[in-house]
Amino acid sequence: MTTRADSSLPRPGRPLRKLHARRVGDAFTVVLTLAVLFPFFWLIQVSFRPNEDIFGSGILFSPTLEHYRALWKGNFPGSFINSIVSSVSATVLAMLIGVPAAYALSRAQFRASRGIRMWILVTRMAPPVAFTIPLFIAFKFMQLHDTRLGLVIVYLTFSLALVIWMMKPFFDAVPTALEEAAAIDGCSTWRAFFSITLPLTAPGLAATAVICFIQAWNDFFFALILTRTQASTAPVAIVGFIQYAGWEWGRMAAAGTLVMAPVVIFAILVRRYLVHGLAAGSIKG
Repeated sequence: MTTRADSSLPRPGRPLRKLHARRVGDAFTVVLTLAVLFPFFWLIQVSFRPNEDIFGSGILFSPTLEHYRALWKGNFPGSFINSIVSSVSATVLAMLIGVPAAYALSRAQFRASRGIRMWILVTRMAPPVAFTIPLFIAFKFMQLHDTRLGLVIVYLTFSLALVIWMMKPFFDAVPTALEEAAAIDGCSTWRAFFSITLPLTAPGLAATAVICFIQAWNDFFFALILTRTQASTAPVAIVGFIQYAGWEWGRMAAAGTLVMAPVVIFAILVRRYLVHGLAAGSIKG
């Protein structure tokens, strides 16, 4: 008497196929990672190459710090400080104003709430070039042209909508029953917000802060139009190394490495919350 083979039993070749598929996936991940990191590696190694060896094809060379020394003898340190002050200030202010606003839109129930959310989103739809002439004229009139305060106002204006729209899904995911239980125990609305709701949205806060900082730090367009010398930022200063006599590749590479460093350090410090925040935001959003 013959018996039918049990189809639920694993086939001998199935684990082997899974192992091969996993190895192919790992190899693809390694190749993709190397492809993404290669421009950064090339930028850093160019910043340490001597001028006569910048276009050399060899991997081995005698490293030098001449490009970094030349940077700090010029106007780049002031531009670098301007970038730090304006980006950090705009990020902090955007979080201080935008996070409570996102919480209010998440919890408030009124007829115009949907219209307000749409109006906030509309402010991000227009291209930046549409705001340059009004901002330039207004800043000239208020004597904010070529000032750090002017840059902070611009970055804050465009970061608020980002903060509100990123943080609202995180507040929506926090059950209101927790806040109601805290209110029964005698907690005020603000105390429940700071003690219960805000800690539960820490991944969203980290992700939002990093994105706001990167947006302000990497800005080139507004800094180019609204500043001259006193408040010019690091990305604008890098363009100054492009001259009629030639491009100063070593200084450009060194400046690019220094501009990239704060963002990388900031992202590493909050990497755990950043990954969770981006993943949660993609699911909730």
